[in-house]
Amino acid sequence: METRSNDITGGLSALGHGGSPVPAGDPGIDILEAFPNRFPGRDYVISIAFPEFTSLCPVTGQPDFGTIVLEYIPSELCVESKSFKLYMFAFRNHHSFMETITNKVLEDITTLLHPAWARVKGLFVPRGGTRIHVFAEEYGKLDAARLASVREVVREWKMESNPHRD
Repeated sequence: METRSNDITGGLSALGHGGSPVPAGDPGIDILEAFPNRFPGRDYVISIAFPEFTSLCPVTGQPDFGTIVLEYIPSELCVESKSFKLYMFAFRNHHSFMETITNKVLEDITTLLHPAWARVKGLFVPRGGTRIHVFAEEYGKLDAARLASVREVVREWKMESNPHRD
């Protein structure tokens, strides 16, 4: 199925189907959905910030709060945003360290999308007087010319002062 703007939506099941139930199980790649990138020859950044992230400490069970930011340059696929939201919700009752969560999100996104570049930032709210920020990134397997182009786009993106301002 295509929209009037030629976006292909046929394989999407989360978008437009009622409420947003929290997934019952642990977060996994099976929650995430993708759709074809209509501009695979153009290096552009997609950035999704999820400021209502919560998970549980694996030792104490106390809640951890934060913002998870996914930034990526798509190749053939883009992540569908509602499925990403549901994926984030699946962490609410999940016991894991912040470092593990940030790297798991990166692994699941790179497995699903095979992007030219992806970075996940876990910006966690201080607990016990300690603020933890975790950054994990990965470049795709690209030829030298494309890698150079992607690295330049990433360099410029990282210089943005506040890309998520309203």
